[in-house]
Order: sequence, then C-alpha cells, then structure tokens
Amino acid sequence: MFKSSKRKIVAAILSVLVVLLFGSFCVIYLASYAQMTNENRQLLEQYVEEYSLRGRDLAAEDPKAGQKEKDPGHPPAEPPALELSTFYSVAISKNGQVLKVDTADISTLDEDALTQLALAVIENGKSEGVESHLAYRTADKGGYTLVAFLDNTLILESAGTLITYTLIFGGVTLILLFFLARYLADRIVAPLEESYQRQKQFISDAGHELKTPVAVVNANVEILSREIGENQWLANIQYENQRMSALILQLLDLARTENVVPQMETIDLSRLVYGELLPFESVIYENGLVLESHIDENLHVVGNSVQLKQLTSILVDNAILHSADGKEIGLTLTKEKNSAVLIVSNDGEEIPKEQRKYMFERFYRLDTARTGEDKHYGLGLAIAKAITMTHKGSIDVRCQDGKVEFLVKLPLQKSTIL
Repeated sequence: MFKSSKRKIVAAILSVLVVLLFGSFCVIYLASYAQMTNENRQLLEQYVEEYSLRGRDLAAEDPKAGQKEKDPGHPPAEPPALELSTFYSVAISKNGQVLKVDTADISTLDEDALTQLALAVIENGKSEGVESHLAYRTADKGGYTLVAFLDNTLILESAGTLITYTLIFGGVTLILLFFLARYLADRIVAPLEESYQRQKQFISDAGHELKTPVAVVNANVEILSREIGENQWLANIQYENQRMSALILQLLDLARTENVVPQMETIDLSRLVYGELLPFESVIYENGLVLESHIDENLHVVGNSVQLKQLTSILVDNAILHSADGKEIGLTLTKEKNSAVLIVSNDGEEIPKEQRKYMFERFYRLDTARTGEDKHYGLGLAIAKAITMTHKGSIDVRCQDGKVEFLVKLPLQKSTIL
C-alpha cells in the first residue's frame, strides 16, 4: 500500500517538474530562435534596401568606389552585422533575364542552382521565407526584381546545439529530480507508515491481551451457571462475552493476515471455491435465497489455502447477510487473461459511490445503527482485502442492474496461463 503511495507521489512530483522544465526549455528555445530569425529578417531587409545593381557593378570595377572616407581622427567603428553575414543574390529583369548572380565567392554554391532557386521563389509569389537552409526576401527594384538570400546554417546549427545541450542537461536534471522525488516521497510517507504499523501492532497486542481475560470470564460464567442454575444476569454476561470473543478472533485474524507472510503453494482454486461454497448451500436455502453459481475448472493459483478459503467464506457470508428474502446470490469463478476472477453478488440497494471507497476499511459498516448483534463488526471485508493484497491481487465493489458485486482478481499460475 505504501509502496504504491510512494510511486504515486514520485510520479506526481516528476510530472510537475518535467512540465515546468520542458516548458522553460521550450520558451528559451522559441525565444532564441525567434530572436535570431528576426535579426536575419532585419539584415535581409537592410541588404535589399542598400542593394544597387549599378553600385555592385562599380564596386566590382573599383573596390574603392562608393566607400565613404573615414575620419582619420576617430578609430574605426565595430564592423556591422551586415558586413559579417553571408548574402547571396540574384537580379532578374522583368522579362525574366538574369542580370547578375552573386554567390559571395562560395565555391560550394552553384550559380545555376541559386538562379533556379530564385526563379522558384519569384514563381511562388512570397516576399519572404525560408528555402532549404537559406532565408530569402524579394524586392522590386524598379527595372528588375531582386531575390536576396541569407545563409541560415548558423541558426540551424545553433538551434541543434541548443537542443542537444538541452536534452543532455534535461536528462541529467531528471535523474537528479527522480532521486529528489524519491527522498521527498519517503519523508512524506514515513510518518503515515509508522502510524499504520503502530495501529496494526496495537490491534495484534490488544487481541492477544484480551483473549485470556475473556476466556477466564467465560469459564467462570459456566461454573456459576452450573451452581446457581439459570440466571438472567449470567445469561447477559455470557452473551456479551461471546460477542467479545468473536470480535477478538476477527482482530487476531486481521493482524495475522497483515503481519504474517503465509506459506504459498500451488492450489486448484476451482476445487477450493467449490468446496468452500458447499457448506453455505444449506444456509442460503434456510434464508430463503437462491444460489446461482458457475465455476470454471482447473484454475490454479499460487497461494495459501487457508486464507483463500477464508476469503471465499467472507464474501459469501457478506452476500447472505445483505440479501433480502427470496432474492438471488451469485458466485462465478472464471479466467480473464492472466487472472482468475471471483465474483460474489447479491440483490440489494446500490451503494453510494462516496461510500464504496470505505468498504474495505476496518470497522466500516454501511448500517451504522447495527452494533454487532450478528457478530459482524466491519472487519470481514478488511480481512478479505488483506488476503487479496497478500496474494498480489485486487478486490473491488461495483453496483449494476440492482446487484452488488464483489470482484476479486488473483494472478494465475504461469502453467495455467499457458
């Protein structure tokens, strides 16, 4: 039970931390990518505005043409980002003639390929965008159309590097957070686990301590009844003492089931359930009820026969107790995937959903007005749950079609599954 709680706490903590971590990384990545993309867009826009086909031709003939004279009294300014970026351009006339292709002296970039890409961009009709690893922008320069490209490789490499380091850092962080979450889960659950263990120990100790005085009282009552004969007060003492004995036995059963690991062996669950059901047939008949049963054969589980018999008798006894006269009690044992499924049902009013989660708690009773005159103290279903958990199974209650069903799933032996 507490292991499951620890797993849920770890999962909850990690889920929150993963969402926060992933969200933070996404925001950082998107913000960085958007900033670099925006800067490239501005550079392209500036390049297009300053581009002049005539100026480019002059610059090719005379590198000093068009350059501003520098003030000798001032040191040179930092080189602008425009001059540090790699641009490619294709100038195409209105009639489709290629006027000039600038590959920025990059040997790996073919003029024909760049021209074809520029023609495809013009045909596409978009003024800006990204093709392959090149960001582009088109502009009408009067007598011709300019398609300018900016190498986007740096952005892609930066984004890839950012993602790589993000994954590495995120993975290491998640491992550290996992151990932190486990530590926090242990700290959170430790007081509850300690309290639960003390409660179980108290029940066990109380049961053993009360067993002896109850037996002594019962022996003395029997001796007095033989000496003085029938007596109303002695009868009351004996009745209440019997109720106390029944309660102590159930407490000891619960403590034994929860604290002691039983001896396990291969058991034919089909025969066990059938044999345990037989003694109840007369009880069911005497209570004016009808039994409907279906038990599949050769369903084997690894378990403790004493506890599994007790589990079956608790569920059948509970169904008889809460059934109305003339109604039906059902018991089925079937195979479902890798589990043996035992369902015990009775006709009865639907149990409210808010009460179902408390059905397997100790001393919980739907009818709070009853005080144990029927020797039922709300411990039977708690014992049934403890037995089921010991056998690595599950138990649940459901209400449908006017019936209340208790459903137990136990893992089948591997040879049975095959």
